[in-house]
Amino acid sequence: MSRPHEKLEVWKKGIGVVTEIYALTKRFPDSEKFGIVSQLRRAAVSVPTNVAEGAARHNDREFLQFLYISSGSLSEIDTLLTISKELNYMSEGQYGKLKEQAGEVSAILQGLMTKLTEKTK
Repeated sequence: MSRPHEKLEVWKKGIGVVTEIYALTKRFPDSEKFGIVSQLRRAAVSVPTNVAEGAARHNDREFLQFLYISSGSLSEIDTLLTISKELNYMSEGQYGKLKEQAGEVSAILQGLMTKLTEKTK
C-alpha cells in the first residue's frame, strides 16, 4: 500500500539528499560526531520526514506548515554545508553537488508551497 508522500517528487529527492549527506559525513573528523555531523544529519532527515508527515494530514493548511519546517531545514543544511566546506571537511565538488541537490529540493518545495498557499486562500 502506497503512502501519499511516496508519490511526491520533493520527498523522493529529499531522501536522495539524506543518503548523500550520510555518505559524506562518514568521512568527517570524529571530533564532529556530536557537532556538525549530528546537526547536518538531523536537518537532512527533517526534510523528507516533515513532507511525509504533512502529506498524511489530509489538510492543506497543516501540510503547508510541515513544508515550512522542511524549508527551514533546507536553510539549515545550506548553512552547515558552507561551514563544513570552510572547515575543509569536504571538497568543492562535494559541496557543489550537495548544494545543487538541496537547491532542487528547495525549488520543488517552494512550488508546492505556492500551490498550497493559493489553494487555501
